[in-house]
Amino acid sequence: MGGKKDNPMKSVHWFQGKQVDRTRKALEGNGFESQFVPDGQSAVTAVMDMIPDGATVGIGGSTTLNQIGFFEAAKVRGMKLLNPFAQGITPEERNAVTRKIFSCDYFLCSTNAITEEGQLYNVDATGNRVAAMFFGPKKTIVVCGINKIVKDMDEARKRVWNLAAPMNAKRLGRKTPCTQTGVCSDCNSPERICNISVEIMKKPTRSDILVLLVGELLGL
Repeated sequence: MGGKKDNPMKSVHWFQGKQVDRTRKALEGNGFESQFVPDGQSAVTAVMDMIPDGATVGIGGSTTLNQIGFFEAAKVRGMKLLNPFAQGITPEERNAVTRKIFSCDYFLCSTNAITEEGQLYNVDATGNRVAAMFFGPKKTIVVCGINKIVKDMDEARKRVWNLAAPMNAKRLGRKTPCTQTGVCSDCNSPERICNISVEIMKKPTRSDILVLLVGELLGL
């Protein structure tokens, strides 16, 4: 394809912008709140603006929150975090914190995939993250990089099982077939992380969910 020379990133940003617009329109049509920010720093600012002083904030396992610098900002602010993945926490403490999250003021997490039809798809090992996403906490904020946007639920499943699951298993140091081959084999390993899958088609009745789309490649 020839023609006038131009910065190819302009076309990429144009395409991503259209994709975000379609996704946000569909999310809001399905009852979710949505917001878009251009980068991780803006995402941290947006999240901090949403959460009032003194609120308890539950955390779902998320590389995205690490990448955007949320935890550093929360420490500076003195935010009350319920983080079952904090360093030095014992298994008993982790279980206790996980249960407290269901009554927290705000729950922060990411999502494994989000469709242009305005739906969320997630896979968990124990289910604590997906359960807290749609029941318990007063408000859920889902922080999601634009790399996780896919066309529909079929593509969402393919993304999670073929891409996100093997990489997350590797990140967590699990002894599963996919950490050797890079391909999901629907294994029976005791260290399998894909035990529960949840499709959130529309905003659940007793939930308050905001999806914060970030114009960067974030998470796995």
